[in-house]
Amino acid sequence: MTDIRRQLDEASMGRLQIAGIILCVLLNALDGFDVLAISFASPGIAAEWGIDRAALGLVLSMELIGMAVGSVLLGNLADRIGRRPTILGCLVVMAVGMGAATQSWNVLSLSVVRLVTGLGIGGMLACTNAMVAELANARARSLAVAIMAAGYPVGAILGGSVASQLLVAGGWRDIFLFGSLVTALFLPVALMLLPESIGFLLQKRPTDALARINRLLDRMGHARAETLPPVDHAAPKPSFAALFAPGLARTTILLTLAYFCHIMTFYFILKWIPKIVVDMGYAPSAAGGVLVWANVGGLLGSLLLSALSWRLPVRGLVLVAMMGSTIMVTVFGQTQTTLAGLSFVAGAGGFCTNAAVVGLYALVAQSFPTSVRAGGTGIVIGVGRGGAALGPILAGFLFAMDYGLPLVAFVMALGSLAGALLLAMLRPRTA
Repeated sequence: MTDIRRQLDEASMGRLQIAGIILCVLLNALDGFDVLAISFASPGIAAEWGIDRAALGLVLSMELIGMAVGSVLLGNLADRIGRRPTILGCLVVMAVGMGAATQSWNVLSLSVVRLVTGLGIGGMLACTNAMVAELANARARSLAVAIMAAGYPVGAILGGSVASQLLVAGGWRDIFLFGSLVTALFLPVALMLLPESIGFLLQKRPTDALARINRLLDRMGHARAETLPPVDHAAPKPSFAALFAPGLARTTILLTLAYFCHIMTFYFILKWIPKIVVDMGYAPSAAGGVLVWANVGGLLGSLLLSALSWRLPVRGLVLVAMMGSTIMVTVFGQTQTTLAGLSFVAGAGGFCTNAAVVGLYALVAQSFPTSVRAGGTGIVIGVGRGGAALGPILAGFLFAMDYGLPLVAFVMALGSLAGALLLAMLRPRTA
């Protein structure tokens, strides 16, 4: 009798698996642009509506709050109804939300729209992380998840380059219109190419599970199964309580807190660079260029960590990246006198901060069993997104209290240091 789980873990990946992983990389790139669209647009929004830094910090954080809720609720939903339908639903929410942002007329209306859009983005992050972990074989799992997470800065780089041109040719609303159209284009692609997770079907056992699994095995180029393997009764049932039961509670809490602290630092850089650079006297398009370089650094950092994860333990790599993040974000706060200097330091900060985020996604995928993987990912990302929302808000209030960039950057860099200390207490385990 064919052991389906062992077969998928030990065999080479088929074309459908590779195509599904590539699609998830692209969907994460889409998330990268959708999240940062508000950052590229922020100087224009502040100028058009005459809002101060504190109010802008709240607007910048609204989709992050939505992402927190979406990651938790939709991640748990994906463990109940499947990865594929949840991802498709998230795409619809994201496309509609980006389009609706073009019709916003004040801070309140834009905040509500970004909050709703964040629900879809957060759910997408939780689902794609779980989907990639379950499509990949055992040897490539950490690498595949790390590459998936590397899609985020790719989307920010490509989208940011387009956004800079849109800011010159039109206005900030064109950025959201572009994002809406591109997101909508992914719907038919996902319908055609994205399979359901076999791991989910084995765990959930719908009435036609064997037939669905064999159809997927055929498309993947693997041998068909005659029967389903025995149900893993030891696997936790999909629920929030299971994530805090003995055996998983320590992992859930430490990963969530480490992600919370580090992501606060990460989003301080990503959300505030354009406004900081504009306030130094540069044009919004030039500020967008600095943010693009931060994401170029983020891409290089994520690719390096992905390559190293093939040979080295992921947790150690993340600890090194978090320490580097603490240093480089602090350095970013020291006054740079040229646009080239700003771009270089922003790139170095992005290199370290994003490498650590990529490694955290890989750790999360390793740390939770299939039955609660999307829910566990959702909890870590969702609750952790509180740090993402807190970062821009806290920085905004510090700026509003007339603290200078050097002190604000130092305070925000401490999030990565706290994350490293928490991660050091995590007991390594394999998926």
